[in-house]
Amino acid sequence: MRPMNCGRLRTWAAAGATLTFLAGAAAAGSPAAAHGDDLGPAIEAIMHKPEYKHAQWGVLETDPESGRVIHSQFANQFFVPGSTVKLVTISTAWNTLGPDHRFTTPVMATGTRTGSTLHGNLALVAQGDLTMGGRTKPDGSVDYTDIDHTEAELPGATLTPENPLAGINQIARQIRDSGITRVDGNVIIDPRIFKLPDLSPQPTPLILNDNLIDLLTTPTRPGQAAKLFWRPQVSPYHVTSSVRTVSRGGTTSVNVTASPDGTQIHLSGTIAAGSQPLLRVSGIQDPNAFGRTALIEALGRVGVTVTAPPTGANPKNQLPASYRGDRRVAAYVSPPYSQYAKLILKVSHNLGANLALCNMAVARGSKNCFDAFPIEHDFLTNVAHVDPMQFQLSDGRGGTPSERVTPKGLVELLTYWLHTPDARAFRRLLPILGVDGSNGISCTTDCPAKGKVFAKPGTIVGVDDLNQQLAATAQNEAGYLKTDDGRLLTFFVGVNGAATADINSFISIFNDVNQITALLQEQASAGR
Repeated sequence: MRPMNCGRLRTWAAAGATLTFLAGAAAAGSPAAAHGDDLGPAIEAIMHKPEYKHAQWGVLETDPESGRVIHSQFANQFFVPGSTVKLVTISTAWNTLGPDHRFTTPVMATGTRTGSTLHGNLALVAQGDLTMGGRTKPDGSVDYTDIDHTEAELPGATLTPENPLAGINQIARQIRDSGITRVDGNVIIDPRIFKLPDLSPQPTPLILNDNLIDLLTTPTRPGQAAKLFWRPQVSPYHVTSSVRTVSRGGTTSVNVTASPDGTQIHLSGTIAAGSQPLLRVSGIQDPNAFGRTALIEALGRVGVTVTAPPTGANPKNQLPASYRGDRRVAAYVSPPYSQYAKLILKVSHNLGANLALCNMAVARGSKNCFDAFPIEHDFLTNVAHVDPMQFQLSDGRGGTPSERVTPKGLVELLTYWLHTPDARAFRRLLPILGVDGSNGISCTTDCPAKGKVFAKPGTIVGVDDLNQQLAATAQNEAGYLKTDDGRLLTFFVGVNGAATADINSFISIFNDVNQITALLQEQASAGR
């Protein structure tokens, strides 16, 4: 039995860094002043702001070349990690799968052929491909925005321009090119590669558009209906909107409701004239049924007729025990895993991080995604040579109340990477301060450290009902500082147990931590 998260739990994000709302979660420990490390007056001033009165700060900065500890504050104590857990997950996945690993999703034709007619079924054998071509750019890289559509509750969330059904469309064309123009049978998604794990968000063997329907509302003229764009458009999903445009400076508030099966979606509310398009999403509740219909519709667009009804449940009971002797008529091949690792770390992609556990388990011959944890334990112990007791993990993305990490453990893991052939490649996967990913919104102007801090943020925010505020349970950064003379230093900066009025003012805590990392980079460059 998997442990259950107690209290209210809701996933958010700050600039792409995972925020998990946890009622009653808090960090224990001494206040920031209880340390003897001279961090400098600018950093101390940040740490002693009122919102950090009862908080605990942790800092560790090291020089990997000399082994010198530059700054250390509570480096051996457990901190609530948030999405810094993804450093462990993706490091292990990179080692287990390999950066060049590609997922090949085949379509098998069962039954017999008479000319261009297949008397049987087409089975798309899902392989746990995170994007199925839905973010792939012409150059083969995977696209992302700094605030991803998976974090659509945040201001500034935007869509990538690629077609979410690109991989499905490619498969449909391949089936037609194989000579099949009629399927006298069914189309089935084969999801048997792994068992659905008790994780949130839950990874599924077939994922299209991150299992989301995108809903983009654009204002028009005051008093007029707002413009609606939604994707991917697959039956029987249907979206309606009663959102109205109000005057400039008016209230923007768009609510999304859906039928119990998720297929009938409605948007209501208002959007201010002159404001940017507002993105919302609605979950795809049955990814297999959705994928089946998407493929049938894609086949129809290229001239392949399927006699089975296009909508309805995925008939997985019709799948054969094996495909021995059956012909492969199509296959989608993913970009290399290094591109998925970049997506997951740059935008703190929760679904991708949890899926990485399943990918690792499958690579080692298991259908149980939680069999990835022994793989992680072995990687930390025997490959990275980091004591695994410095981590307490129960998912891939850093969203459960029980998880803890030490600053020392994360810094040791980051140091491991510097002694590998993929050191530069791994560093470039991380959000870059003032440039891209989760940290792209901080340090954007008049900031000497811009482009010189490579780090993964991790965020946990809880509801403090007693004081009618938010408990900023954790805001952390772990990564690399590049000095002006080109040296790389490893670091952790984090605060547990802060307080903030609301989600908008929380951004100041996010920026404070990034400001400290920028100041550390400046100090190191100045020789301090």
